[in-house]
Amino acid sequence: MLMTQLKMDLKMFFRETFYIISIIIPPVSYLLMGQMYGDLTYAGGLSYAQLYTPTFIILISFVTILFSFGFDQVSNRSNGTEKRIQLSPVSSSLLLVSGILKATIITGLGFVFITTLGVFVYDLQVTPVQMFLSFLGLILLDAVMLLLSSAIYSIFKSEKSALGMSIVLFQVVLLTGGFTIPLAVAPKVLQVIGHVNPMNYVNQFYTHIWNGTLAFSGEQLNGWIYLAVLSVLAYAFIIFQGKRKK
Repeated sequence: MLMTQLKMDLKMFFRETFYIISIIIPPVSYLLMGQMYGDLTYAGGLSYAQLYTPTFIILISFVTILFSFGFDQVSNRSNGTEKRIQLSPVSSSLLLVSGILKATIITGLGFVFITTLGVFVYDLQVTPVQMFLSFLGLILLDAVMLLLSSAIYSIFKSEKSALGMSIVLFQVVLLTGGFTIPLAVAPKVLQVIGHVNPMNYVNQFYTHIWNGTLAFSGEQLNGWIYLAVLSVLAYAFIIFQGKRKK
């Protein structure tokens, strides 16, 4: 039954033009930015491909989880699907697992697609071990994003308000998460927002995982602790929201 539900969820995702456009934008941006900044060398001696390949993989993952997981929850809640599911033989836990697997599969496709572009367009050098560890790191960070997304969207009952929030959230993350310009050279107000934006830390950590510079000390350790605390709070809030609705 899980595979049947998963196939249906994937089919519904790829039928939504808005979702397809949202996951096409990051690869296109990756190529366009590479044409402008591909010859530059970045902090730590990283090339454009070394810095922005993991960044755009995370961006695809964020967009996928934001819209196809978080926003879908609100959509099901507002159109009555959630109540019908509660009365059907399909359990809510099965739907949740299917939603998580759907997000994992789509982010995995994004991982492969962006990496392939990096290898063939920007001569990115990757090893099988690097690919394996990077994919495991992506799954871990996907779990963090799924928790945060589920907690945020658990407060919405209207599709309209959730969509407005999604658009604003996407713009904030794009500007303060290091996806367009390094936060260090951004305006002061964006730097302040970036320091509390969890996606900034997710982006940084995945870049470190990708390039083999991950450390559990200093600034990186503080970031890991920050994400861990947010994840625990998000999980607690999801449990609280679930009990309140009963």
